Amino acid sequence: MSSAPAEQLAALLQAQGRMLATAESCTGGMISAACTDLAGSSNWFERGFVTYSNEAKTELLGVDAALIAKHGAVSEEVARAMASGAIKHSRAQVSVAVTGVAGPTGGSAAKPVGTVWFGFSVGGQLSSEMKRFDGDRAAVRGATVQHALTRLLELLA
Repeated sequence: MSSAPAEQLAALLQAQGRMLATAESCTGGMISAACTDLAGSSNWFERGFVTYSNEAKTELLGVDAALIAKHGAVSEEVARAMASGAIKHSRAQVSVAVTGVAGPTGGSAAKPVGTVWFGFSVGGQLSSEMKRFDGDRAAVRGATVQHALTRLLELLA
């Protein structure tokens, strides 16, 4: 996986004097790893939350359990709540959250394998989007990391 988006993100966050927090479910810390693979990441990477279980989303990020019960963990509402929670439970000004179905099992007609919801909080503005990625588990997770970093760059520009 190319480190170019992470390197660009590092430069942009440092130039803006901002810190990043991640809230990851389906990627299990891969976004955090892509960021902290870079030397000097402590200057712009504040912390990462790996909230794979619904309980972790509630306990670590403050996502309302009723929200998860109503919409499912893989939903716009939960992705947005995760992004907000990452800001509230860190010293970061920027966050990215991901929750999805990486496969090969766990998909449904409404949320097939490859469905990933992204939540972003940048400068107090919350946004979200859904993507569907093709391929096996590794491909879905890799594409999720790349999209998260690339979209953060666009939002920060």
